[in-house]
Amino acid sequence: MSDIEVGEVFTLSDENNEEQEVEVLGAMDVEGAEYIAVAFVEDIQTETEEDIDIFFLKVEEDNEFSYIENDEEFEKVSAAFEKILDEQEQEE
Repeated sequence: MSDIEVGEVFTLSDENNEEQEVEVLGAMDVEGAEYIAVAFVEDIQTETEEDIDIFFLKVEEDNEFSYIENDEEFEKVSAAFEKILDEQEQEE
C-alpha cells in the first residue's frame, strides 16, 4: 500500500480545472489494485453522514490518482468499502 493515510486531505482538479479539497475516508486493496475512498472536505464539514457523497479513486504506482472508468470495477470497490464499514461498525 502507498503512503496515503485515512484523514489525509489533498486537492483534486476536475475536468474544468476547478480545485476541490478531499479527505481520505478509507484505503483498500481490491484484486491487487489500491483504491481510496474520498469525500469533499466541505461536505464533511457541513453535511450529515448520510448526505456525504463518497467516491473512489485508483492509486497508481506513482501515487497519482485515476477515476474508476467502468461499472464493474466501481461495483467491486464499492462492495469492498461497504464490507470494511460494516466490519468497523460491528467492532464498535
